[in-house]
Amino acid sequence: MRRVPAPAPPGPGAAARVVVACAVLALLGACAPGAADDGADGGPPGAPTGVMAVAGSATSVHVMWNALSGRPRIRAYEVYRGTTRVRTVPASEHMVDVVRLRPATAYVFTVRARAEDGRLGPRSRPVRAATPAAAAADHSAPARPLAPHGRVLGGRAVQLSWSRPADHRDVVSYDVYQGGTKIHSVGAGQTATVLTGLRPGTRYSFTVRARDAAGNLSPATAPVRLTTAPGSDDGRGTAPAAFRAGTHLSDGAYYLDLGWVPPRTGGVVTQYQIELDGRPATSLVWGGGAPRGKASYSFYLGRDAGVTHRVRIRAMLPDGTWGGFSPERTVTTGTGPR
Repeated sequence: MRRVPAPAPPGPGAAARVVVACAVLALLGACAPGAADDGADGGPPGAPTGVMAVAGSATSVHVMWNALSGRPRIRAYEVYRGTTRVRTVPASEHMVDVVRLRPATAYVFTVRARAEDGRLGPRSRPVRAATPAAAAADHSAPARPLAPHGRVLGGRAVQLSWSRPADHRDVVSYDVYQGGTKIHSVGAGQTATVLTGLRPGTRYSFTVRARDAAGNLSPATAPVRLTTAPGSDDGRGTAPAAFRAGTHLSDGAYYLDLGWVPPRTGGVVTQYQIELDGRPATSLVWGGGAPRGKASYSFYLGRDAGVTHRVRIRAMLPDGTWGGFSPERTVTTGTGPR
């Protein structure tokens, strides 16, 4: 893979708490976190992306990831706890419950894809989850979550929200079901989530159940029935809002100044990808204190005035998938935004 030289470090407008996780202007976008080689060159599968882990009880963790597309075709996914393979599932499945864990223990999980010809791809980025302390012998299920509600975010995504049950202190996680199948889990501190990868113009029914540290499941909420919008909208309902772009000059160099409002996901968005001139440019990961309201970031562009760039941004959603891109903005170094 050919790359241009890494640019100068971010200018004065960059937020110090943000980690630039990848070199700017990596051609073909292969260095962006979550980017995977699709194996089209005959190599092994790429690393699974969008891996997430949520404690489901004192002895279980729910691990999720995105399906790999392209070639080679995938036969199975292997889930590892540390260096130990704990589950293998067919390519049609993209989540597992890892059970028989120890209470009050931190774990690290990775996922690998195995091609139909047996080749094993690299590990995904590691994700961490800690099981809660074990509760005293408990056979009582939590009360059901309250006030389930949903809204359509276009043709391929919806947002679900609910309220904590009266005995929410015992809740460790919430499981989201499509029909009778569990499709997602979130921690007890989250009472909303965005679900992506849906089909346009399709009617869905979702319910939510609470789970406690002993693994007891509440009754399901009343179903939330939603019909996605017809046609493809490129996920714009999950895009950052109020996106703006400009430039400033500092010490003889031009910097790109971006501002946006995080999409409404029900959780805190900690990862973004910036696309510059049609190519992945910079991936941002907030290690802590990710903005819930207005966000901003600046990075180096170069020393030449009169250079025009196109820029847009997208967010990593709670289900581990990329949301839609913001509207594209055009800026020219040495002038204001267009």
